[in-house]
Amino acid sequence: MLLGTWNLENLYRPGGPYGPKDDTAYEAKLAALAAVITELDPTLLGVQEVGDPEALKDLAGMLDDDWHLALSEHADVRGIRVGFLSRAELSVVADSTAFPEPLRPVQVDDEGATAARAGRGFLAVEAEAGGGPLKVAVCHLKSKLLSYPDGRFQPRDEGERARYGAYALYRRAAEATALRALADELLDGDGRARDVAVLGDLNDEVRAATTQILLGPPGSEIGTAGYDRPDQGDATRLWDVAPLIPAAQRYSRVNSGRRELIDHILLSRRLVRRATAAGSGLPGEGPPGLPSVGPDPAERRGTPGSDHAPVWVRTDE
Repeated sequence: MLLGTWNLENLYRPGGPYGPKDDTAYEAKLAALAAVITELDPTLLGVQEVGDPEALKDLAGMLDDDWHLALSEHADVRGIRVGFLSRAELSVVADSTAFPEPLRPVQVDDEGATAARAGRGFLAVEAEAGGGPLKVAVCHLKSKLLSYPDGRFQPRDEGERARYGAYALYRRAAEATALRALADELLDGDGRARDVAVLGDLNDEVRAATTQILLGPPGSEIGTAGYDRPDQGDATRLWDVAPLIPAAQRYSRVNSGRRELIDHILLSRRLVRRATAAGSGLPGEGPPGLPSVGPDPAERRGTPGSDHAPVWVRTDE
């Protein structure tokens, strides 16, 4: 079984303000995405930045065999949302944006506006895969790429940059907390006996505080002495598969020339113990060739493919 996550980068049909400008560019984008998914051959793939639900159907129509789709009903202001492509039938078990109680709204701008919900929905599904029931949640947390009032991507001064960096961090931390609450529901205190995965674009790296929120009880990460010592915390922990990715491939985006692993797959105890390999890009092809992105996401409008590499993990059934 291969589980994956991939930010498809502005998957819209042509004609709108964010997607390709014409059919030719749209078809080139779909073809590039479909070629990667076909080669990856996932059992289940969590996807981000689906701007048009019909575009995901178009993409699925370019793949072999029949694929099952699920999409969150909660999109952000640009209309992008998370979803799944799956070879197995899916049933939706959760689709929400709510922050858990007693977490309060967080500040999001200089005017004092607050956010009481995640910017994009957290979607969880159940499928029969890997020899039994599998529950998977997909997310797309608040970006580190900052935007400012009046549609700007550059700050007026360093004070504004710092403040809006803090606002983005507040939101990402609150969203990570909400996602962890959903993970708790899926694990139901029994991660040693349940196949559960949480995956998506976390918009931060392995050791970032927001990513660490998702792990649960500390001290048992892959590669540490605690990993092979079962304890009570295993019932509620999640394990990031990042240490299983070969070091040369341990990135999923290139930001201003710097390689970052911001797309992650986290597994329950029962599932991580069956993991046999993990990677980014395509299996067997070495480090992914990615473009370097800057602070203005509009610069890549209509470009084929994606600015992210898929991240995947293979497990025994």
